[in-house]
Amino acid sequence: MPQAYIVAVARTAGGKRNGRLSGWHPADLAGQVLNALVQRSGIDPAAVDDVVMGCVGQAGQQSFNVARNAVLSSVLPASVPGTSVDRQCGSSQQALQFAAQAVMSGTMDAVIAAGVESMSRVPMGLPATLPAKHGFGFYVSEEMGRRYPGVEFSQFTGAERMAHKYGLSRQMLDDYSFNSHQRAIEAARAGAFDQEIVAVAARSLEQGDLGELHRVDEGIRFNVTREGFDTVKTIQEVDGLLTAASASQISDGASGVLVVSERGLKALGVEPLARIHHLSVLGHDPVIMLEAPIPATQRALQRAGLGVNDIDLYEVNEAFASVPLAWLKALEADPARLNVHGGAIALGHPLGASGTRLMSTLVQALRRRGARYGLQTMCEGGGLANVTIIERL
Repeated sequence: MPQAYIVAVARTAGGKRNGRLSGWHPADLAGQVLNALVQRSGIDPAAVDDVVMGCVGQAGQQSFNVARNAVLSSVLPASVPGTSVDRQCGSSQQALQFAAQAVMSGTMDAVIAAGVESMSRVPMGLPATLPAKHGFGFYVSEEMGRRYPGVEFSQFTGAERMAHKYGLSRQMLDDYSFNSHQRAIEAARAGAFDQEIVAVAARSLEQGDLGELHRVDEGIRFNVTREGFDTVKTIQEVDGLLTAASASQISDGASGVLVVSERGLKALGVEPLARIHHLSVLGHDPVIMLEAPIPATQRALQRAGLGVNDIDLYEVNEAFASVPLAWLKALEADPARLNVHGGAIALGHPLGASGTRLMSTLVQALRRRGARYGLQTMCEGGGLANVTIIERL
């Protein structure tokens, strides 16, 4: 079977809501990542066959095909097309899988998979709530309602159900979240993110250009203490276990990877960083919603002919602390290999950008350690999960 290779990765450092990236139009911010991928790979911009970009909030400044708008905001020529993907939190991981499938099919040789989300400018849920507010209906159809009577599809409810189902305590969730920050702090201070982050001008909605570069993830709490987590109220008042401190941060950001075929490697004169070893996606229970990474990973490992202990590093998105903790318990995986540079609890979760953000971090973490296999998965709205396994080259 033809192979797909990652030859360049890039991401912005995460920005807090209304923080140091909030002054960027999302298409322009994504354009900066596209520019960085071209520069880092050294390829001719016209050689890019397509840009596939994940984005969840496709409304307002992220509407009208944000992928194409990002191309028109970058150094890429107008001949390069772009298409936008919504698989909820896994949108840009799906963009990566679409890019890999395109080059593996032989129809394309160089595809950029990317993602963008400005949660400061397009609030979470806006594409659903805004039309409903103006009388254009809601996404839950009559048939869905009959199939799932009385169900409110909620990631917050799902995260709590995960915690209770897998026997996770408030202390376990808070301990995990504190460690996410500790790992992110250590990684940032050691320069572990330097090869993936593209520095951009710091701009805020309120103050405009701040006159400096944004190159450190704004969500990392460098002065965090474990005791501080105990003071945060639970999201769910009755029997609640999760808090805002054990959930991913609302943030802004963009990320991307350049994927090429074997023919592209030779024609473009680029060196591969990693090979796509496996890619798949699975649907699961839409009510508990966030459990899908568990059966998706089990199936992916079986199809790839690998055991969980064959994987050197895991990136499991920290939408809520209950998700990676449940995944660890169900897979009987090594916690020392999980999210080794911290995750969305510390680094932020710019929804549509998180998939290729995780992949950028995973590729560089494997390279720093001289490790071989990495696995990425994330929970997604609707009870979905993508799984991508890569091999460092």
